[in-house]
Amino acid sequence: MNRTDALALLCQYTKSDSLQKHGLAVECAMRAYAGKYSQDEELWGMTGLLHDFDYEMYPTIPDHPLKGSEILQQQGYPEEMRIAILGHASYTLVPRESLLAKALYACDELSGFITACTLVRPSKKIAELEVSSVRKKMKDKGFARTVDRVAIVEGAEELGIPLDEHIQFVIDALKRNAATLGL
Repeated sequence: MNRTDALALLCQYTKSDSLQKHGLAVECAMRAYAGKYSQDEELWGMTGLLHDFDYEMYPTIPDHPLKGSEILQQQGYPEEMRIAILGHASYTLVPRESLLAKALYACDELSGFITACTLVRPSKKIAELEVSSVRKKMKDKGFARTVDRVAIVEGAEELGIPLDEHIQFVIDALKRNAATLGL
């Protein structure tokens, strides 16, 4: 199990550029949180990278992420990763008990929302994105309407971090990888 294999798995199941970039964005945020919490950056990064790898092929509930978890198990990925991935979808009823699971839940929707906030800016550059802009867009229910704002707020709460601090942390993580993410 290494990042090269995880990226190949993502690309095997996910052809959409935007969904691949979402996996990469969540990976960036997860690696940053792993560093903050002195955790295994490879495990955390690959968990972020692969959390939605099955979504394009199995988009209906409960297939995603259950089918993906089965594939990861067959390929020998660790149980801790699979449990975190299952827990990022609240409808699976898999509790988010580990710090890894809480971080994945906290980073998933927010990474997608920050990407959307960046792409509507005239410059399309994350370097110019501020927390206040993200908070303002969160109030606009018509903007990125598929993003679960409740999950964004709950994710920060589960990590025990103020929402603005969490938003800034994820913005900073994505800024460090802006070229790869097209931001």
